[in-house]
Amino acid sequence: MNSSKRALLDGMPSHLRQFVATQHYQHYSPRDHAVWRFLMHQLAARLRDSAHPVYRDGLARTGISLEHIPSIEEMNEQLAAIGWRAVVVDGVIPSAIFMEFQARRILPIARDMRDINHMLYTPAPDIVHEAAGHAPFIVDTDYTEFLQRFGEVGMKALSTQGDIDVFHAVRRLSILKESPGSSPQQIAEAEAHLRACQANNPFPSEAALLARLHWWTVEYGLVGDLDNYRLFGAGLLSSLGESINCRDDRRVAKRILSLEAINTPYDITREQPQLFVTRSCQHLCQVLEAFARRMAFSVGGAESLRKAIDCASVATAELSSGLQISGVMDSLIVDAAGNESYLRSRGPTQLAYRGRELPGQGIAAHPDGFGAPLGQVQDMPRCLSDYTVDELKSLGIAVGAEVQLDFVSGVKLRGRLQDIVRRDRRNLLFCFGDCRVTGADGECLFDPQWGNYDMAIGESVVSVYGGSADLDRFPIYRHHLPDDSPPERQQTAEEQTLMALYARLAALRSAGHASEAALQAIDDGLRGYPNEWLARFELLELMSPAQPRYAALFDELAALASGDEERSRLVNMAVQALSAGA
Repeated sequence: MNSSKRALLDGMPSHLRQFVATQHYQHYSPRDHAVWRFLMHQLAARLRDSAHPVYRDGLARTGISLEHIPSIEEMNEQLAAIGWRAVVVDGVIPSAIFMEFQARRILPIARDMRDINHMLYTPAPDIVHEAAGHAPFIVDTDYTEFLQRFGEVGMKALSTQGDIDVFHAVRRLSILKESPGSSPQQIAEAEAHLRACQANNPFPSEAALLARLHWWTVEYGLVGDLDNYRLFGAGLLSSLGESINCRDDRRVAKRILSLEAINTPYDITREQPQLFVTRSCQHLCQVLEAFARRMAFSVGGAESLRKAIDCASVATAELSSGLQISGVMDSLIVDAAGNESYLRSRGPTQLAYRGRELPGQGIAAHPDGFGAPLGQVQDMPRCLSDYTVDELKSLGIAVGAEVQLDFVSGVKLRGRLQDIVRRDRRNLLFCFGDCRVTGADGECLFDPQWGNYDMAIGESVVSVYGGSADLDRFPIYRHHLPDDSPPERQQTAEEQTLMALYARLAALRSAGHASEAALQAIDDGLRGYPNEWLARFELLELMSPAQPRYAALFDELAALASGDEERSRLVNMAVQALSAGA
């Protein structure tokens, strides 16, 4: 691990560290840098009037050059001044992980660079999208506060196993679509698999709905009004094709942003048929908070527990005492008034307080689930968590004593108290031996033969949210970069010669001047690459229109604007740029 990456990881939770990759800057080819230069100069020119004014200022202030792919070190030197930092990640990452990075004011940057054949639009996140799209707007204080709050809300969203399946299907499809070696059959099979995963996940979870809101704002948002709007979404700002196409109101419908955006699905692999227009950052925050108020972490209670049970993925129920129970919520018993009276989880379960696992209360201690009685105890006007140790003794609740607890709901507990776990002068757990717990109908909820019983203390569930309370001790997502050093693809002799020509073009561009002999040598070399339009464009930029070969080379470039639709559009852009600069 290099020193710069080690510095980035300092102080970062281990469950996030596993997603941090290494940039391997030397793996970017001279043509990759040429692709970056072309895209960035074209985007800067074409977004001059259509992007929000913050965009141009933000590029410079976040360490992003138009001339070369930025290094993570360059970006972090600039981002430190505005209280952010960036890390490199390997393509698509889980939404909850992305959100947590964002909540911590960390910008995840995909390390890949889009291929020359996917310059207008790439289905996989790449460094153009992440750096040139997301980074510029974090110089705006109001917007960064919105981003950070979005991350905080997103971290708490309930998700389903179906969401995870869809995530993996999307990740695979985006990789295949970007890879030059993928066959049409592989892509078709991946698309069919994604459709199957989506069909098996018909009811969107909180996480899926929030991902839609993120898509229609942070990724593909417009700001202003329906008749006069600017681009601010990262997906638009980093797509030379879509940043132009989205302006066509006949092709792309525009709607005023509202909470209805969560009901509009999106397809990450295609251009979007409609976009939403927000009035301001304040408007963005209002819509986000309207959704957050509906979420289980805000609502709590039996309704939220049922949501978590339906999701069938790891979630956390926080009790009124502050105790946090993390696991797959399995069942809920309610009393006659509909209030929660007994909660069960299944599989590995963690008990925590304030986001830290309690000693001896991790998934190893509760591998098969956990049960917790909820509600008020008869003849006790306060929650058990609020009593001092002396007060409990006066009620016959003391370590070593046989204890009887009768809950108002009808749940009954009988057992020998072995320990009391307290934090911040509050009781969190009563640890019993030889304990029996029964429900109001006499159902056995815990039998002494099952072992010791750790009784969670809390009258109500005040919050329910996705994931575990202590993610470092109970990680939900596993992501292992194979060796974090992907081998550089072996180039053919022909490709090596072409890359050398691009490198010579970059050196001449950097020097600021080029002799006719040097330009002629590159021109001669390109004769072996009749379809290499980008190198011809870079060569023409260095030439004077008065030079003998300029007109013929210009015609060669223009002639390449035929056949492939994407190449034709790019070549026409190159020709227009040269004509405007002549």
